Amino acid sequence: MKFIEYFFEGALWNSRFVILSAVIGSLVAGFVIFYMATVDVYFLLQHALHYASLTDEARKLLHDNTVTHIVEVVDGYLLATVMLIFSLGLYELFISDIDQAHGSRTSSKILVISNLDDLKSRLAKVILMILIVTLFEEALNMRLQTPLDLVYMGGSITLIALALYFSHAAEKNGLNEEKMDSDKGENHGH
Repeated sequence: MKFIEYFFEGALWNSRFVILSAVIGSLVAGFVIFYMATVDVYFLLQHALHYASLTDEARKLLHDNTVTHIVEVVDGYLLATVMLIFSLGLYELFISDIDQAHGSRTSSKILVISNLDDLKSRLAKVILMILIVTLFEEALNMRLQTPLDLVYMGGSITLIALALYFSHAAEKNGLNEEKMDSDKGENHGH
C-alpha cells in the first residue's frame, strides 16, 4: 500500500510539468509579438524618412498616422512583455527557480513572484497599461460630435486616472505592510 501511495504522489507532483506547455506557448507568443512590433517600427521609420519632402497636407496625415502607429507599437511591446512575465512567472511558480536570474539585479525587478497573487498583480498592472494605451489610441481617432461625446471622453480619462491611483495606493499599502511585518520580526529577534 505504501508503494501505491508513493507512486501516486510522485505522479501527482510530476503532473505540474504540464505547465511547460503554457510556459513555452507564452514565450513563443511573446517573441511573435516582439517581432511584429519591431517590424512595425521598421516600416514606420521607412515612412518617416520622407516626412520632410511631403506637402503640408500629406505631412499632417503622416504625422497623425505615425502617432497612431507608435501607440500600436507600444501596445504590442507591452503585450509581449505580459507574455514574457507570464511565462517566467509560471515557470518559477510551478517548475523551478531560474538559477541564472537570481544572481542578477534585473531579476529583483522582474521576478518578484512568490505566488499566483503576485503573478496576477504583475499581469494586472501591465494589462492596465495596455488598456491606457488603447484608450489613448481610440481618443486620437475619436471625433467629438456632441457635448455628450466630450463627457464620455472625460469620464473615461477620469476612470483610468482612478484605476492608476488605486493600483499605486494598493502597491504602497502592500509595501507598508511588508515593512511593518519585517520591523515586527526584527523587534522579536532582540
